[in-house]
Amino acid sequence: MPPVVPPFLVGLIVAPLAKRLLRPLVSGVVKTSVGIAMEVKKAAHEVGENINDLAAEVTADVVAAQIAAADAGNRAVEESAGHAAGGAKAPKPRAAAAKAH
Repeated sequence: MPPVVPPFLVGLIVAPLAKRLLRPLVSGVVKTSVGIAMEVKKAAHEVGENINDLAAEVTADVVAAQIAAADAGNRAVEESAGHAAGGAKAPKPRAAAAKAH
């Protein structure tokens, strides 16, 4: 029968050996993980910027459409008011009248 070695003695012998062998491995894993995390953070930041740019473009398009709709509605009201008044044209705004003279 082989001699029985208590587990704590195995630990005392294996721990320093494992420390020397695993330290570079663990260090490499940590460095790689940090590098990947930094790349993911950078990519997420770029995606956030792209989403903000897209949101700004959509907002500008919506505002432009609302302004165009309001202008079209104002023109329709002016035209219907002109027809209701017997075909008389609506008076020119002062800025336009000053430029005409």
